[in-house]
Amino acid sequence: MTILAVELSSGKGSIAFFDDETNRFATEFANDRKHSGLFFENLQRCLQQCSRPDRIAVGLGPGSYAGTRIAISTAIGLRAGLHTELVGLPSACAMPGDAGDYIVIGDARRQSFFFMHVAARRCVDGPRLCSEEELRELLAGRHEPIFCSEALPQFGAVVLHPSAIILAQIAAAEVATPLPLEPIYLREPHITEPRRTAV
Repeated sequence: MTILAVELSSGKGSIAFFDDETNRFATEFANDRKHSGLFFENLQRCLQQCSRPDRIAVGLGPGSYAGTRIAISTAIGLRAGLHTELVGLPSACAMPGDAGDYIVIGDARRQSFFFMHVAARRCVDGPRLCSEEELRELLAGRHEPIFCSEALPQFGAVVLHPSAIILAQIAAAEVATPLPLEPIYLREPHITEPRRTAV
């Protein structure tokens, strides 16, 4: 099975192409939420060098809202154009290194954080949205490595970025995900109602 994987949930984006568990293409690049040109340049290069994928894998976050939305919309467009399968996976499950137990935390903004426990490349707990105090309580006494995609030195976390290579490896054993795909949201969307004007 050939698999194209795209991952844009953190400050380092990546693209990989696997062919029967052989890595035929892999690249990493700066993932600037204000400029996605590097992503599309590398994606074009990948598609020119490799055959049509049987399956596309996309990281769903949590992480950069803009990056994740760009990755998902691109994957959906490619799925339609290439007539292939599509798999959406939590980005936290694709951290480089050991596939054993580990914790992924992140800054969820508005003085809040998220917590995820990953075991054997599957999320077994979370994502949980929590305050700094609640996160410290969740981490107290844990022995698993703690990873994050942006520096959070106050929690002793090691900075790593999800990998499209690992995303492709996980996707080989997954069932195709039905549409619509969405980013992993940490909180309900905030919608501001328009002001009512007197008539």
